Amino acid sequence: MALVSSLSILPTLSDDLSELEIKLQDSVIAEDKYLTEIASHLITAGGKRVRPGFAIAASGIESPKAVPASNDVLMGGVAVELVHLGSLYHDDVMDEAEMRRTVPSVNAIWGNLTAILAGDFLLARASGIAASLGTEVAGLLAKTIGELCEGQILELQSTFKLDRTQDSYERSISGKTASLLATACRIGGLTSHLSRENIDILTSFGHSYGMAFQIVDDILDLVATDEQLGKPSGNDLMEGVYTLPVISAFSSDFGAQLKEILGKKISVEERDKARELIRSSQGVSEALARAQFWTKEAASALTELPDSEATEALRAATTHLIQRASSPIV
Repeated sequence: MALVSSLSILPTLSDDLSELEIKLQDSVIAEDKYLTEIASHLITAGGKRVRPGFAIAASGIESPKAVPASNDVLMGGVAVELVHLGSLYHDDVMDEAEMRRTVPSVNAIWGNLTAILAGDFLLARASGIAASLGTEVAGLLAKTIGELCEGQILELQSTFKLDRTQDSYERSISGKTASLLATACRIGGLTSHLSRENIDILTSFGHSYGMAFQIVDDILDLVATDEQLGKPSGNDLMEGVYTLPVISAFSSDFGAQLKEILGKKISVEERDKARELIRSSQGVSEALARAQFWTKEAASALTELPDSEATEALRAATTHLIQRASSPIV
């Protein structure tokens, strides 16, 4: 998903992200080389740096022409990326995932206990950086980490439940995904001292974008291949996490068959049969329609921002996501 490349119409973004990458790697250096290796594992594996990219773009919306991001903006981007990475370490333990970003997961190499502690270490480093950026940023990041946990708990409460609702699903992804994208945009605004009105608009944009982003990601888990995802596809079904396409499919003509398979631990063969039924139903198309709703909400927020190269970059990313939602496996 070339989301950051769609932001790259911002002339300064490439250099900013290169500088951020150095700061990101430096931020996880510990006295213990063993801990540094574990904490660096997913950083060196790559990643799109979506959240720092949005923080950087958001920071420049009041300047007609793009200017290099300040150190505070870059460190704000590092903080949100560390929170994201820490959440991935913890997610992979909960999901018993063996691969992440085409490489073995931290828990697969070093075990669950080490992965949990390393994830905590990343969150601690993020919190320290946020504190250096001021009390408002520190409080915001702490609140966001809490929202991530709340969203994940809501998801865990719904595992294997055949009566999960769209409202329950959206409350979960609002916490576990959209909150951090909203915070990335808000931190970009705070660290560049934008007007309060524009900071609030950016926050709303980031939340709507994050909602669409997660719905598209959940669709991809059902329709894309392992190679396209960089991790095993269909894993949500195996874990009993019934996302929006599945919830919609339960109400279709294929719902009864689908419910006979799901609601319990399933085999790979049962997973593949369930994916086939979901694809045959209106589940994917209805989920796409909801993703398009949220991308339009994001695009609408951008109309309230000043005309600038940074605003255009955010608009390009939104257009890309709308296209992505229309054709999720392209």
